[in-house]
Amino acid sequence: MADRKYHDTPNLDQLESGPWPSFVTGIKRLAEKNDMARDLLGQLETSYQTRLGYWKGGTVGVIGYGGGVIPRFTELKDENGKPKYPDAAEFHTLRVMPPAGMHYNTDTLRKMCDVWEKYGSGLIAFHGQSGDIMFQGCTTDNVQPAFDELNEMGFDLGGAGPAVRTGMSCVGSARCEQSCANEQKIHRELVNNFLDDMHRPSLPYKFKFKVSGCPNDCMNAIHRSDFATIGTWRDDMKVEQEEVVKFVADKGRKYVIDNVISRCPTNALSLNDDDTLDVDNRNCVRCMHCINVMTRALSPGDDKGVTILIGGKRTLKIGDTMGTVIVPFMKLETDEDYDQLRELAENVIDFFAENALEHERTGEMIERIGLMNFLDGIGVDVDPNMVAHPREGSYVRMDGWDEEAEKWKQRKAAAE
Repeated sequence: MADRKYHDTPNLDQLESGPWPSFVTGIKRLAEKNDMARDLLGQLETSYQTRLGYWKGGTVGVIGYGGGVIPRFTELKDENGKPKYPDAAEFHTLRVMPPAGMHYNTDTLRKMCDVWEKYGSGLIAFHGQSGDIMFQGCTTDNVQPAFDELNEMGFDLGGAGPAVRTGMSCVGSARCEQSCANEQKIHRELVNNFLDDMHRPSLPYKFKFKVSGCPNDCMNAIHRSDFATIGTWRDDMKVEQEEVVKFVADKGRKYVIDNVISRCPTNALSLNDDDTLDVDNRNCVRCMHCINVMTRALSPGDDKGVTILIGGKRTLKIGDTMGTVIVPFMKLETDEDYDQLRELAENVIDFFAENALEHERTGEMIERIGLMNFLDGIGVDVDPNMVAHPREGSYVRMDGWDEEAEKWKQRKAAAE
């Protein structure tokens, strides 16, 4: 390692002056032993001074894969045309898929750190927006050996580019009592089924799976993923009236009314004179607020499954979009149920691959071609449960609604 002094970084130093931990402190700690991290600070300081970015892309990968590595080459040169910060001239990122539910033990984490200190900058992010473990800062020559050692540990590259991206799932049934589905199995089934589409980018743009085990949606799947699987229930919410009475006695009626009853978005809750709780389950929209506040007293029902929403994403062509309900309720208990989930995902991705424009997300495609055409293309019937009633979807035309509802009932009866 070259014996060089630290670069002057007055702008970055200022980021360490606040009350919260700073990423700059972490990079400086790495820079004590790593020249790549040291030159990274120099280039980053330049960007803060000029308000310009100096990274460009390229082509870097590992044998047999078309994605999973994000190439970064510096454009910041000195007067001789050479990289101004040579040890950070190549600063590639390896995206590595985490375990479902993000379960690690300390031995695994230590081994990952050892690999990245050996081949990279030592800078690791748990986790990126797509859920990947981000091994940041590696030269082109070290990408393959770093991947080989991580692969020997049992880890694989995630998605990058116009491909199926790394899936994400919450800790769910492993630790959370609100879980309504087997999040880790859903995650694993979807990832394994689309591994080729992840490693060999061939889609118009990226496609993300995310799995949350209950409507709390801790993975933010509804507005961050093209295919969101959210655990839910379709019977009545369970109420332990004795625990309700204890909760009211402890917190007081005013607290319960102000923080639980009045915050129900559909006014489905009412507190009786004897401090028991009435629930209008027909109007419950599974927002989870009352369950989160009164965890001992309230819990999800027993008839559990998942809701599938398509088309969520952050800002791109048409702005942020939330996922649209495609399947209001699906049981996931038997192998046949999981076959149905995989088949739906395959139909969505196939339709997306054939009909989306370049650099267009699924939600934008649906916005452009219309929801009815999308449902027809993936072979899903319109379901009245997709819109519960007009107050939740003011864009729904009500003329002819009764006739269409009757047709749906007839189709449902014929199918049964």
